[in-house]
Amino acid sequence: MKELEEKYARVLLETCLKVEENQPLFISFNIERIDFVRTVAKIAFEMGVKDIFFEGIDPYLKRDALLNLEIDELKELTFWNKEMWNVYAKKNAAFLMLASENPGLMKDVDSKKMAAMTKYSLETRKEFDDMRDKSMLAWCIAAVPTDDWAQTICPDAENPTEELWNKIFDICSIKEDDPVKIWEDIIKKLDTRAQKLNKYQFQTLKYQSSNGTDFRIDLPKNHLWASGKTVLANGKEVLVNFPTEEVFTSPDCYTAEGIVFATKPLSYQDVIIDYFSVEFEGGKVKSATAKYGEDTLKEMIGICENSDRLGEVALVPYDSPISNTKQLFLETLFDENAACHIALGDSFPECVENGPSMDKNTLLDEYHLNKCDSHVDFMIGSSDMNITGITKDGEEVPIFINGNFSEEFN
Repeated sequence: MKELEEKYARVLLETCLKVEENQPLFISFNIERIDFVRTVAKIAFEMGVKDIFFEGIDPYLKRDALLNLEIDELKELTFWNKEMWNVYAKKNAAFLMLASENPGLMKDVDSKKMAAMTKYSLETRKEFDDMRDKSMLAWCIAAVPTDDWAQTICPDAENPTEELWNKIFDICSIKEDDPVKIWEDIIKKLDTRAQKLNKYQFQTLKYQSSNGTDFRIDLPKNHLWASGKTVLANGKEVLVNFPTEEVFTSPDCYTAEGIVFATKPLSYQDVIIDYFSVEFEGGKVKSATAKYGEDTLKEMIGICENSDRLGEVALVPYDSPISNTKQLFLETLFDENAACHIALGDSFPECVENGPSMDKNTLLDEYHLNKCDSHVDFMIGSSDMNITGITKDGEEVPIFINGNFSEEFN
């Protein structure tokens, strides 16, 4: 297991982030996985990194604070103040965000209090977000297990945490002889798919499935479909999500119409939102309902300006590697790469031509790309989802047929 952890850490640093000698490194992580972070740091130091900031997060301490303190008191703690993200962004650091889950841990926390503190966190790291939007920073989100998360999704395993580690290694091809070559081939295929979509310059996407999803949204002029590979302003290519199986773009945030039904639960701030639907009118959320976590869902939708509009549409076939594991991960990094998804909140400047060189106000005014501090993905893909692209000339082109890409885009 230790050998695989070291191999995983090396892929994250060398292949995903392409960390350079003397480049600062910022690592955000759940303190339960300090053992893995030590491995990452050891390799980083061997690569010539001399400045590492460790943002260790204890979700249990956060929960106790949320249950016992008021909002003004909570802001005095360091848990939610992300100013150091700005400090290291200015240093041109590489950012490694190690995602972990503690599903349901925050279910008893006041949803309004949680929303207020989430908003505060977003407000304190705006310089980082701005530099990231301009493709100035290398960053990557990857996953590491916690005991609670592993026990939740692998309840029958003799050693749930080891079982989840193995699932992560399998999905990320870490057990293979040459995972780097495998991921180069995957990204090449995704890039080819994105190029095929780009040629059409679809005006509208129309979604339908038997669960009730009946939805349409327009795409902006000169839009671009992208994969998980990002080309930075300095020409360096990085993988921002590891793993990734999606192609995505940012829509016209004023045009969403209809209803979508989530096909997987959403773990948001360690609260499970499940059996939910979101209805749009005039580009904005008109209503949202959920069997579980409805208060949190509504707070999430209204957390800040424009968080009730869409910033991303992403295409992932039902017959894809993560989906075919038939494993619900309760972690967006994996679940969003097992199903088509959309995201409420901020858009991606790289999804229009020359977007990273423009400011967010220009992107909103000229291209209708959403400007928002928040960005939350949720899954809507199903085995019978049909997605049709409609061109400016009114031609209807099947993109998805029964959950998978049509032959043209496969």
